[in-house]
Amino acid sequence: MTRPAGGALHHVEIWVPDLGRAVASFGWLLDALGYTLFQSWDNGRGWQLGDTYLVFEQSPALTADRHERCRPGLNHLAFHVADRDTVESLAAEAAEHGWRLMFPDRHPHAGGEQHYAAYLENTDGFEVELVAIEGEPVEN
Repeated sequence: MTRPAGGALHHVEIWVPDLGRAVASFGWLLDALGYTLFQSWDNGRGWQLGDTYLVFEQSPALTADRHERCRPGLNHLAFHVADRDTVESLAAEAAEHGWRLMFPDRHPHAGGEQHYAAYLENTDGFEVELVAIEGEPVEN
């Protein structure tokens, strides 16, 4: 195993108001993107892909019951996906897992003509972007 490059992202921890909802929405998505559940405890779960992992925790110190992406802090997470077909299939299935398509009138080019992506928001206000940049090879 090679050591990650200095400065590479190690992990992101996201506090959620309801762990069950986070597991239902993010768990489905992360599984679909190739992440593996590798941590589980009463108030949290962690999924890993390569050297990076994402943690979702329902902390007793939480001070709000909904994420607000337009306030200072995390706006959204963006993930590479294999191709346009994957963007579309995940976007189509997302509603079954607590997500809604954002900017449907501009989908799949809400980020610009050369940017093929789906922007999704879950029940708790978290946004993800699923990106297949045209002409960009993606390794799976």
